[in-house]
Amino acid sequence: MSNHKAAHAPELAVSEWFNTATPLTLAALRGRPVFLHTFQVLCPGCVAEAIPQVKRIERVFANTDLQIIGIHTVFEHHAAMSPVTLQAFLHEYRLKSPVGVDLAEDGSDIPLTMRRFGLRGTPSSVLIGRDGSILHHAFGVEDDIAVGARIAMALSARVPEIEPAPVSEQDGACADGKCEAPSSSKDAA
Repeated sequence: MSNHKAAHAPELAVSEWFNTATPLTLAALRGRPVFLHTFQVLCPGCVAEAIPQVKRIERVFANTDLQIIGIHTVFEHHAAMSPVTLQAFLHEYRLKSPVGVDLAEDGSDIPLTMRRFGLRGTPSSVLIGRDGSILHHAFGVEDDIAVGARIAMALSARVPEIEPAPVSEQDGACADGKCEAPSSSKDAA
């Protein structure tokens, strides 16, 4: 899906990260294009087509500022696709880019990031522009040339002026991509 007026990408909801020392947020990555791909370790199309494509994207765009993020979006066979299974999968398939486990909550079989992005299943991919807007959204695996052309166009886009995020004096004042300024008792005098 390509939009004339691109929607702003919702924030990721991840319970655990692999291949990164610190958790990633789309807000912190603003200014860089992001290729987000969702998969399940027991999804035949993911294993046979999407993961090899992601490895090619990792290789071809390694010297750019493209951020590739995998989201393990489990909506079936939950017990078989644990974080331990995912860690072994990432090792065996040699994926280098960061991978997060989509947050399951509210007793729903559909994890939160999958719902926020309106994904139909796996494999899916979302290309996010430097300004945080969704440039392209796809279900299934598209041709390498089309994906590469879209990524190249996102990389060639001008880097937007980014306003710094508000700084809070309190720990834990930032949540869900929003930071709340602390109230000041000095103003009461």
